[in-house]
Amino acid sequence: MEKGARIIRVPASYYQQFDADFNREVPAEGYGGWKRAEVEVSLQHTAVVVMHAWDCGTREEYPGWHRAVEYIPRSYEIARTVFPQLLSAVRNSYLKLFHVAGGGDYHKKYPGYKRALELSGPEPKPFERVKPDHVLERLRKFRADHVFVGAHNRADVQRGSKNLRFLPEAEPLGDEGVADNGHQLFALCKNTGVNHLVYAGFAINWCLLLSPGGMHDMHSRGLMCSAFRQAVTAVENKDTAGKELCKEIALWRVAVAFGFVFDVEDFIYALKTKAAT
Repeated sequence: MEKGARIIRVPASYYQQFDADFNREVPAEGYGGWKRAEVEVSLQHTAVVVMHAWDCGTREEYPGWHRAVEYIPRSYEIARTVFPQLLSAVRNSYLKLFHVAGGGDYHKKYPGYKRALELSGPEPKPFERVKPDHVLERLRKFRADHVFVGAHNRADVQRGSKNLRFLPEAEPLGDEGVADNGHQLFALCKNTGVNHLVYAGFAINWCLLLSPGGMHDMHSRGLMCSAFRQAVTAVENKDTAGKELCKEIALWRVAVAFGFVFDVEDFIYALKTKAAT
């Protein structure tokens, strides 16, 4: 074990994606499925990441935004009921706490963002993009009008996006690192020796997986990426929203592709128990 290491043991959910049973009508039903085990978490090399915990205003202010993004009320409730205890426990431990903002300028006043900029240096050259033709432009407009966010909602979304800010419960304190993207988040991780990120925020099957600074981005840089079950929600569709099935599928994907799924209460208990020893 690393000299002077601070280690906690935390119950974690993982998914046993083997063995298919070809004697069954549906071979995948032979998989072990969800299981739990105590795993080690290094307080020195782990950070909690709060990603895209946005204050999107009220439904009265931006009705079109809320019509298109139905999870906003769930995110507010999670921030109100889960974030205070979780972030307090993290801040009172040896863990690092980072924030991924994304979009707008609302986060650029924070000392932790200025620190991330200094550590990360110039942005890498962006990917070369194809030049769209008129057909591609029309296809994109059709999707924007008919898939997401809807022509009648667009003005509210654009107006609300200009007033984006952190939810009060998720606002960075002191010099907690604030990143715009994976380049900056990776710089914060390198500076602090972090190799394992545990995500909270919104939404687990969208931004947390695929946006800059999300799990795919950071996994490709060698970090393990886990999530808190109670501190995330998902983009749902009309057929899944009632049981939040998209959230369940996303947590399965996290467990199979990126890391572990932690229960907030277990994680807090482990942190407090360690602090008391």
